[in-house]
Amino acid sequence: MKEIKDREQLHHYLRVHQLESVFHKSLLPYLTLYSFDPGELICSQGDPAQYLYVLVKGKIKIFTTSTEGRALILSFITPLEMIGDIEYIRGYDIINTVEAVTPVHMIGVHYRWLKKYGSDHAPMLQFMLNIITQKFYVKSNSLSFNLLHPVEVRLAGYLLAVSFDESDSQFKGQIRTTSLKDVANLIGTSYRHLNRVIAQLCAEGLLERTSSLILIKNKEALLRLAGHNICE
Repeated sequence: MKEIKDREQLHHYLRVHQLESVFHKSLLPYLTLYSFDPGELICSQGDPAQYLYVLVKGKIKIFTTSTEGRALILSFITPLEMIGDIEYIRGYDIINTVEAVTPVHMIGVHYRWLKKYGSDHAPMLQFMLNIITQKFYVKSNSLSFNLLHPVEVRLAGYLLAVSFDESDSQFKGQIRTTSLKDVANLIGTSYRHLNRVIAQLCAEGLLERTSSLILIKNKEALLRLAGHNICE
């Protein structure tokens, strides 16, 4: 995580995403713009929650981990999104792990300033309500996605989600073969079966596997396979 010490860029994001009225004017001096690199954790499940973040650029991955160490993707998120909102309202530790998929910019504010200047600010409360209800909708869709679709569809949706970003045409993500066990956990299958599916998609010309990477060779065919089930 790096702090971007550029107030003009911060105010640019506030204007673009129509957030100027959401944050009380007394809260504005306490807003900070942060950047995260792909693969960098923004927060980890179980850690103490201290900051509210608003995603204003890039794509993030939200997943949960069981006590046995198995991970499950809940969603891939693009702007606008809040991280730490439920924890702020309920006083919980961080509920899920959040990871940057692409280069990410987030506006952050410490809970102490939010409580002082935002707890009774109606536009902020309405914004939080809209975001939180959207989370429930996304979570429902995500659980249905993992339960109702075969592994090849879940894998196609995952690969498309982590390899491309519609808001950043320069971003071309890649999957390292060393992370395939994590991918298997995240899409809810076994490592052995995941390798079989990858081999099948390579034989069909959709993917290419090298000693270190999984590459998308035919994005259009992968889109057809995923249908409307890209992990978003």
